[in-house]
Amino acid sequence: MSFRTTAAPCALLAAASLAAPASAQALTLAQTIAPAAEPTLLDSVIVTGRRNTDDPVVVAEARDRLSRTPGAVSVVSAESYANRFAQNFADTLRNVPGVLAQKRYGEEARVSIRGSGVAQGFHQRGVLFAQDGVPFADADGFSDFQGVDPLSARYIEIYKGANTLRFGGAQLGGAINLVTPTGRTAADDTVLQMEGGSFGSLRASAQLARVSGDWDVFAAISALQADGYRDHSDQTQARVTLNAGRSFGQDREVRLIFQAADIKQDIPGALTLDQALTTPEMANPGAITGDQARDLTLKRLTLQTRWRLNESTVFEGAVWGWQKELWHPIFQVLNTDSETAGLFGRFDWSGSLAGKRADLFYGLSYRDGQINGQRYINLAGQAGALQADNLQKATGLDVFAEGRLFVTDRLALVAGGSFGQATRDYADHLNPANDDSIDYDWFAPRLGLLWESEDGAQVFANVTRSVEPPTYGALVQAPLVGFTPVDAQDAWTAEVGTRGRRGALGWDLTAYRSEIDGEILNFITGPDIPAATFNADKTVHQGLEAGLDWRLPIELAQGSLLLRQTYNWSDFHFVDDARWGDNRLPVVPEHAYRAELTWRHPSGLSVTPSVEWRISAPYVDYANSLNAPGYTVLGLNAAWTVADGLTVFADARNLTDERYVGEFSAVTDATIASTAVFLPGEGRALYLGLRMAY
Repeated sequence: MSFRTTAAPCALLAAASLAAPASAQALTLAQTIAPAAEPTLLDSVIVTGRRNTDDPVVVAEARDRLSRTPGAVSVVSAESYANRFAQNFADTLRNVPGVLAQKRYGEEARVSIRGSGVAQGFHQRGVLFAQDGVPFADADGFSDFQGVDPLSARYIEIYKGANTLRFGGAQLGGAINLVTPTGRTAADDTVLQMEGGSFGSLRASAQLARVSGDWDVFAAISALQADGYRDHSDQTQARVTLNAGRSFGQDREVRLIFQAADIKQDIPGALTLDQALTTPEMANPGAITGDQARDLTLKRLTLQTRWRLNESTVFEGAVWGWQKELWHPIFQVLNTDSETAGLFGRFDWSGSLAGKRADLFYGLSYRDGQINGQRYINLAGQAGALQADNLQKATGLDVFAEGRLFVTDRLALVAGGSFGQATRDYADHLNPANDDSIDYDWFAPRLGLLWESEDGAQVFANVTRSVEPPTYGALVQAPLVGFTPVDAQDAWTAEVGTRGRRGALGWDLTAYRSEIDGEILNFITGPDIPAATFNADKTVHQGLEAGLDWRLPIELAQGSLLLRQTYNWSDFHFVDDARWGDNRLPVVPEHAYRAELTWRHPSGLSVTPSVEWRISAPYVDYANSLNAPGYTVLGLNAAWTVADGLTVFADARNLTDERYVGEFSAVTDATIASTAVFLPGEGRALYLGLRMAY
């Protein structure tokens, strides 16, 4: 395997390899010059083999669990975005190396890991989204993650690339799992929060956590309304989370989790590049005449248990179900009612094998769902004549296992795999000639190595297969009769990396290469019309993910300084394609950098300037004839703990009012296709918040 050479990634790796010993000297220098209070590392996303003493117990346990993975992982605690106006994954995951999280409008965002679903211009594919292990996706794998509430997560687990085996997943992009607080793990007993600011934004939220003997409960409610930066982008939302549990002793509990969301979002539509850069607040005229919107109601119920069977074995399992209603006027009016139910069970064992330390997890995940959908002519946002009426049924089964055997005290051999099955059964109530069904099955093996030093630094490597069957969005493409012949996407990924914390420096560096057969790609066929889907022949996704935390060896006005940086090199391209040759894949920039410098004073005041730099201009089309301009966006966050439990914060974004395009959909050839595919980034904004926690 060969990587295309670039100077920036090589320089970054070289700097990281030299920084660890230098950081110890830097820390000593800092202590000599100015013995400032140590900056907290609670907002770090880096996982190591040694616990971060700043972490609450539940977050420390999560980092410890993920550190057993011979691949790239991260943990984002709720504290890391508590003092920001966090509305979607673009706000919560922005400091995670390897994750492209870009806001489109409202709560709609693109989330891609290592180019997963690289050209998916709507909804989500290629990453498993879950909360408490329960998928947000329909049974066919197509995700609506707008139901995710970042305020009701205690922490977020990110398994990058082909490292999703713990959930049974085999997606190219990995998994993102939000973990709901309990009455025992919530950071505070009571939280009241009010936020407001630019574009008519206002949000209120409340959380309660209580423990009574063996019982505990966590409850959260939030409501938001906003006019939006662009015309016709109003939104309102209301969310409820309830997590009630009973303990039966150490590592034995049963809990019931209920979540509901009611979200109404006007859609501003996409613009041409010139419109996006000169009149970014305008809406696409078709979005206004069609009163385009995305109104979603969601209800989820999970019965979950964690039960220690003996000293060496713990069982975790759940049965769950959810129901979703979507009213979605776009080029036509889409009206769908979705129901999905499932179960999962996983055993974690630790002990010894042939006299050597070993551990193992194994289990299964099953889901069964259906979507009853109709499509109507759009008459100014109202349903006209019926155009389509269908029933989409899908099932999915994953049986998985992964074990580690420590051949030395420091080195573990890792092996595992998952067996998967998926079915699709489609019934067209208006034209039975379109009825169709198809089954998929696969085995995805995995081999890896994990070495850990005495201070918790780790080096890892793995080779893993990933398989992703097509969703209904790919299989049903009118006016084709029956299923469109889109095959399952098949990839082999190799990765090697290191993570750790030594002295003043924390690092997370990973190099990866995925060789993909039949990558599922999309392109826009016309304004506001969902993308067409096809299989590429052979493609490659390769790159570097780098995260660096550095406690600077200086003190400023009696406050400590922490520099956090992330850099991604993403080289995604065709391989000898009959039409596109070795062209680059669109959407994801080759080079992207983000940094923030936090000054934290012992009085409880912190100030964090930040920069987001899209260094390279990504292509918009597969023909590589049009680029979306790069950009630099500056931000500033400040928070002050006025008194015990009382915090005020300010979140200022795009300080220079930069006009830029952060998000767009892919087209085949921009010289001949419509290029009204751009979604402008938001202009200068300021949000203020007040939080009472006790």
